Amino acid sequence: MKAARPIVVRDHPGAAALASLMSLDPLLARLYAMRGVRTPEELDYGLGKLIPVGMLENVDAAVELLLEKRTERIIVVGDFDVDGATSTALVLRCLRAFGFADVDYLVPNRFRFGYGLSPEIVRVAKESSPGLLLTVDNGISSIDGVACANSLGIPVLVTDHHLPAEQLPDARVIVNPNLANSRFPSKNLAGVGVAFYLLAALGKRLEVEGHAGAARIPARYLDLVALGTVADVVPLDRNNRILVEQGLRRIRAGRAVVGITALLHQAGRDPGRTVSTDLGFAAGPRLNAAGRLEDMALGIECLLTDDPATAARHATTLDTINRDRREIEADMRDQAFAFVDRMDPDRMPACISVYDASWHQGVVGLIASRVKDRCHRPVIAFAREGGGMLKGSARSVSGVHVRDLLESIATEKRGLIGKFGGHAMAAGLTIAEADFAEFRELAARRLGHMYPDADFSGAIVSDGELPGTALGLEFARHLRAAGPWGAGFPEPLWSGDFELLEQRTVGENHLKMRVRSAAGAAVDAIAFNQAGPAYRGTVRLAYRLDVNEYRGVERPQLIVEQVSAL
Repeated sequence: MKAARPIVVRDHPGAAALASLMSLDPLLARLYAMRGVRTPEELDYGLGKLIPVGMLENVDAAVELLLEKRTERIIVVGDFDVDGATSTALVLRCLRAFGFADVDYLVPNRFRFGYGLSPEIVRVAKESSPGLLLTVDNGISSIDGVACANSLGIPVLVTDHHLPAEQLPDARVIVNPNLANSRFPSKNLAGVGVAFYLLAALGKRLEVEGHAGAARIPARYLDLVALGTVADVVPLDRNNRILVEQGLRRIRAGRAVVGITALLHQAGRDPGRTVSTDLGFAAGPRLNAAGRLEDMALGIECLLTDDPATAARHATTLDTINRDRREIEADMRDQAFAFVDRMDPDRMPACISVYDASWHQGVVGLIASRVKDRCHRPVIAFAREGGGMLKGSARSVSGVHVRDLLESIATEKRGLIGKFGGHAMAAGLTIAEADFAEFRELAARRLGHMYPDADFSGAIVSDGELPGTALGLEFARHLRAAGPWGAGFPEPLWSGDFELLEQRTVGENHLKMRVRSAAGAAVDAIAFNQAGPAYRGTVRLAYRLDVNEYRGVERPQLIVEQVSAL
């Protein structure tokens, strides 16, 4: 039985004051206060509370460029993940609704072209004589690709949210809230959020020009914005929570694009009860699977169609691909776990790099995430890209900025990293296969120097003990409605001791329990992938309170993150 991770209870400054200001349940007030909410206004998720569109730098210049090219062919160059797919679908749907003459998209196949606006992708796009290339969720690191487009006389409009390097591409316009000189209050927009802001600005401009109703068109597709934002795991600051909540409302009301509805049905989720976790763990992975294993064009087509039957066929195909992804991931995960489990826990490197020549490059990001969760420290997983190169995907832990780590490595050892980019918590890179051992050693050493006080304990951050009176269906429903929850605004997680009444293994490796709190409330609990030796007597649980619906009957259920014996 593995040693239990420590449990740390969040502080909740200002909870009492917030509760009195809002006439709010004290328990909910405590949750919000622990997540940084200080005023009732911060919980107003009305669309009118968004940061004004005009505050995003360069958005007006981008609108001018789009209007200049509205009668020419515009090709949207996307990315092969959910953020890229939703961004692409959003731009195509809106531009077509705005009356733009000729709009199409191009998404690089990761196995043939790699990421972003590369010179190779520009040359493919050139064949259809575009008047403008518009990148979504990529482009900020496409120095060579933009230069190639310029040499061919094709202007480029870059919309992206990834952190820029010191050198920027020579695009006609760049829209990115993370530019060095940006004063935009939220740096956390996903790629689809940046695209939404551009389209909202364009819609306003077209309305002024006489296109009645244009300003309202982008808001019709906030379901796409919500899906891309949640799936990209960007922090849910207030601005992003507004975008996600508004998108969820459209989905629940039956006004989503039919592709999202089909993906939710395929995953066994009720669109009318959709919450953010359904987007992140049900719809998102099925869409992502296309880009990981095959071609994201299938996912984009699922989001573009307005025919429910076509959407259902696409969703079925995506579900099949996702099942294949799970099988591939399981084999790779077992190999990676076997490698790290042989390490001495007391001498484990600060940054773990793993590689196997047989691994699938579309799945290494998931492997990095799984190993990170097991070892509680940054992990970089690699697969062969071809031509003697490896493609790596990094995942980090709180307090360690993994893109800054890569930049530090690239500065210390020029030429070791071919190219890289990303965020604080996730990044991608390429290195030569022959340099893997040197990179692995340098990454661990540099991280140790940069973050000597990094916390690798894997501590579970809890909201404390849930009173027994709240351990029921009514409060579980309140929690579902109190979101949206996600990165930076985490779903409530509680901890406490329970009397174990029943236990059994279900599925392949899930522990199903019936437990009773100190207050006498008995409730069902399930710990996924945690079946093992039997527990006895009293157990300590770290858990989320959820609503389990079965055959139309709702019951409270604990989703257990950790169970440990006392």
